[in-house]
Amino acid sequence: MTEATWGAAPYPVVLADADGRVVGLNQAAIRLFPRAEPGTSLAATMPGWLAEAHRDAYASGADTGPVRGEAGQRSLTAYPAPAPDGNVMWWLVDETDRRRAEAARRRAEGELAAERESMALLAEAANALLSTLNVDRCTEATARLAAEYLADAAVLVVHAEGRRPPLVLAAHGGEVSRLTAPVVLAEVPGLNEALRHFPPVPSRWIDPCELPSWAVPEGFRGPVGTAVVTPLPGVCAPAGALILLCRGDRPVFGENEDRFARLFAARAGAALSAAGMYAEQAGITTILMRDLLPPRLHRVHGVDFAGRYRASVRSELVGGDFYEVHPGADETAESLVALGDVCGKGLEAAVTTGKIRTTLRALLPMAGDHLRMLSLLNGALLETESSRFATVVLASAVRAGDRVRLRLTSAGHPPPLIVRSGGVVEEAATQGLLIGAFPEIEAITVQAELAPGETCVLYTDGITEARGGPLGDAMFGERRLMDVLSECEGMPAAAIVEHVQMLAAQWAGNRDHDDMAIVAISAPYTRSP
Repeated sequence: MTEATWGAAPYPVVLADADGRVVGLNQAAIRLFPRAEPGTSLAATMPGWLAEAHRDAYASGADTGPVRGEAGQRSLTAYPAPAPDGNVMWWLVDETDRRRAEAARRRAEGELAAERESMALLAEAANALLSTLNVDRCTEATARLAAEYLADAAVLVVHAEGRRPPLVLAAHGGEVSRLTAPVVLAEVPGLNEALRHFPPVPSRWIDPCELPSWAVPEGFRGPVGTAVVTPLPGVCAPAGALILLCRGDRPVFGENEDRFARLFAARAGAALSAAGMYAEQAGITTILMRDLLPPRLHRVHGVDFAGRYRASVRSELVGGDFYEVHPGADETAESLVALGDVCGKGLEAAVTTGKIRTTLRALLPMAGDHLRMLSLLNGALLETESSRFATVVLASAVRAGDRVRLRLTSAGHPPPLIVRSGGVVEEAATQGLLIGAFPEIEAITVQAELAPGETCVLYTDGITEARGGPLGDAMFGERRLMDVLSECEGMPAAAIVEHVQMLAAQWAGNRDHDDMAIVAISAPYTRSP
């Protein structure tokens, strides 16, 4: 190749001899290496990597292959080629842009991989946090995951309006613990502000040496090098705050770590808020259900009472049927039994049931007059916005010697059944208008006596109207109920209600049915002490 050819090349070209001296160079090479000129040393005027590559090229006959290196701000690839006169010609290709693009690509791939890893960790953390609505388990999971993914240790301060905030502590690889002793939150800079949902406190604002002992979990190895306080945003109010601790041999929190911590805090705050709201709603439901659930019945003043209830919807505990017993003041006073059936099913019917039961309790001083009591209950139900009506049966029971005297009044309800000695089943001759449908009601009160071992059974039509049988369309019916009760002659009250409820449930099987309620009033064979 002639000098005219390589001298006009757009790439820098350097021709050097066996002694490592420049023999010639083109204009592109002069611009790249302004100190170089024919006769100067490669080692003195050009990068050391090129001079070393030239020595290797002569040693191997210019077959070393391309070499790469830097020249100022440029990234070059040098290709050796033997010249006709025995010298070595170096063609230098500027690959600065390509290498920068390659470095940018690798950097982007690394950032993408780190982002994917962060998202995978966040997804795993979110699954762990949202897998439970138990507040204690959720707080423990938050502290443990924070110590595992964000830092070497974490302290979760749970937001508690007007109360001492609970503290949950975790060290990486250690057990989660709770701190119940009172602490001064102001001892950690920015913690009170984080609990009011102010922005995170930068680590440079917190002197690790001045952290209180309660803010460093047991099992934390090494001195605290970095401490960060970040809020946990909740749904309607802050869920709490996290104190994140890193050892002194770890790098401080950077921008990526701060961003990851904020993303984790958002998910943890949402999970804690969800668990807190669920716990609050569950507590409210428990309180409200306490008065709606059927009571446990037992012997009262020498009279045996037993009851069973089965809601129409399997997932619900209450419905439109109800019963309760109000004991008399002493053995000489009547105990009042109320059993009723509100139209409809589920929680809406249960709300009306609760109103009726509350009204009946308020009317207990008038329990001596069933008709008046039912009339007042009718008026109270008509004054409500609800259009639901109900059937009710009242039974007043008192022990008289070895017998039990009854007063029975039905307001639109199936009349009670009395199981006599010998298995004879009688229907009480009481009847009346249902409650909540007419301005005035009428009802007939009848009296009855139970001999020892005899039982009076109050029930709702969910039992008699349960459909089943071979074809699934036959009602259990009053006749079948009376036949079942005739077989229960002499059985305890609890055994009777259990037996009837079981047979009616078996008859209905998995089919839809109405609420079922049954109460048995029995005269025991021996007087209770």
